[in-house]
Amino acid sequence: MKQIAVNFPEELAFHLRMKNQEFDREIKKIALIKLYELEKISSGKAASILGISRVSFLDLLSEYGVSIFGELDDEILEDQLQSIRKITKK
Repeated sequence: MKQIAVNFPEELAFHLRMKNQEFDREIKKIALIKLYELEKISSGKAASILGISRVSFLDLLSEYGVSIFGELDDEILEDQLQSIRKITKK
C-alpha cells in the first residue's frame, strides 16, 4: 500500500510525552476517526487501515466520544419518536 506522509514537529510528540512511533499511531487513529465522523470513510475501512477489527474500531469511537450513529437531526429524531408513540398506542 502506498503511504502519504504528514510531518509534525518532533517537539510535539515530546510535548505530549509520546515516543515518535506512538505519536504517529495516535495521529493516524485520530485522522481515521475524524474521517469516519465526517462520513468520508467506513468503519470497516478505518479498522482495516489501523489493523484492528471493526468492533475494536467502534469501541475506539466511543473512547473518543464519537457516536456510531453520526449526527441525527432533531427533526428526524422527533419524527421517529412520534412513530414509536403511534405504534405503542395500538
